Amino acid sequence: MSDAQPRPAGNGISDLEVKDGQIIFDSVWSSLEREIGREKLAFPREIFWLNGAPGAGKGTNTAFILQYRDYAADPIVVSDLLSSPEAKRRIDAGMLVGDREVVEILFRKLLADEYVSGAIVDGFPRSMVQVECLKHLFTKLNDLRTEFRGSTGVRFPKPHFHILVLFVDENESVRRQLKRGQEAIAQNEKAAREGGPLAEVRKTDLTADAARNRYRVFKERTYEPLQSLRDIFHYHFINAQGSLAEVQARIIKELQYQSSLELSEDTYDLISPIPLASQIVQHARQDLVRRLDDYAERNAETFRQVIELIQDKFLPIIKAHAISGQAHVNIETLVFDDPLAISMFIDIFSERGFHAVVDQHRIEIPETIVAGTGKVITRVKKVWRVSIRFEGSEIRRGGA
Repeated sequence: MSDAQPRPAGNGISDLEVKDGQIIFDSVWSSLEREIGREKLAFPREIFWLNGAPGAGKGTNTAFILQYRDYAADPIVVSDLLSSPEAKRRIDAGMLVGDREVVEILFRKLLADEYVSGAIVDGFPRSMVQVECLKHLFTKLNDLRTEFRGSTGVRFPKPHFHILVLFVDENESVRRQLKRGQEAIAQNEKAAREGGPLAEVRKTDLTADAARNRYRVFKERTYEPLQSLRDIFHYHFINAQGSLAEVQARIIKELQYQSSLELSEDTYDLISPIPLASQIVQHARQDLVRRLDDYAERNAETFRQVIELIQDKFLPIIKAHAISGQAHVNIETLVFDDPLAISMFIDIFSERGFHAVVDQHRIEIPETIVAGTGKVITRVKKVWRVSIRFEGSEIRRGGA
């Protein structure tokens, strides 16, 4: 957990918020459970988390994505949700609004009935803390799906999270921001003369330095954290340079490709009892230490026999293969007749930085032939095949 420390910022604004995604998410989620009820936390089945460089065309392309995915509800624009005076001051200062405030307001909005089939969220996540909150939300929704799978009255769909990033380079971003500012000023001057709606004039659209700073904030505080989601969610990186038609063609191509990779809900339900590799290894080190301590305390004699077996029979062969980084040993031993001894063997090697695999090979050896019947009496010979891998030693050679 990180401690909340005052941090100077522009216009006298200080950031006093705790920057721990788990704490923020747990706080928001607990509040929602108390107020709404766990069984009613029905988030949209599919959510597009739309982000992009300043001037990349998020607003321009949102309506197109809505139509392509056939969503009835308007997009959720995070900047529109945050209309408090403090939020406005932070935005004008080029800062991000507090993560706790953003997460809670957004989650409550997503629970509205109009978004049940799908939603587009424009402008989230924009910080590493928000990225962590998004990961926790995805995990929580999958947990709810598992928890209520057998319920007749409550059904949680498998969540589909899409990260959609529209990207332009710095020079193009600055050019588009300044153009947007000039067009907004011109529209407001016309409205003052002839009447009509006023356009929003963003302070960061007025000077090249301000526009460039906004782009750099995006690259450092938003773009980099988004990269960590590539291997978790459906990740769509769209080159937004070029004409509107070209960009929209790229969006269609990317979404069509990704849709072909998604599992149906029935298929997902069938394979979901098998845990993800990341879930298995998450606490593997702690579990390994606990098991080794337990062996030494409760099964000391067997533990000692396994250690002696490793020292006497395996280490000499491993040392002989120190350069290659792998050793294969066939051995007959009564020690492995105890399945617990095999677990000890693998765990000991794992703790010491090796990767060990043990396989039993049964060989029938003829012993006698029964007179008269010709029946062959055999005995079973058990050979344990052990494969051990480790980081070998490279031979440095002079010259080249």
